[in-house]
Amino acid sequence: MPANGVRVLSALADDTRRAVFEALPQGPRSVGELAATVGVTSSAVSQHLRVLREARLVMVRPDGNRRLYSLDPRGLADARDYLEQFWPSALVAYSAALSSAYPTRR
Repeated sequence: MPANGVRVLSALADDTRRAVFEALPQGPRSVGELAATVGVTSSAVSQHLRVLREARLVMVRPDGNRRLYSLDPRGLADARDYLEQFWPSALVAYSAALSSAYPTRR
């Protein structure tokens, strides 16, 4: 799903959004917990979480009167799939660079 792979990379390009994302591997967190961790308002965290949800990087589940956010592996898979399309050409370029840097002696 290349289109969502680009959306994932775009979502993570923002420093604050990336900080919110990076706060989630330890386990599910509420907006308030994320706001305290990242150092921005709950309103700002909510806006960043919306973008992360649209990119399928986080998912939400209700827990009483609050919502808990956790990582969604689908978005990371999308980013991996997007980047893997460039891997063969990167390997060819790397091989060519090695060949020119260390030519075979005859």
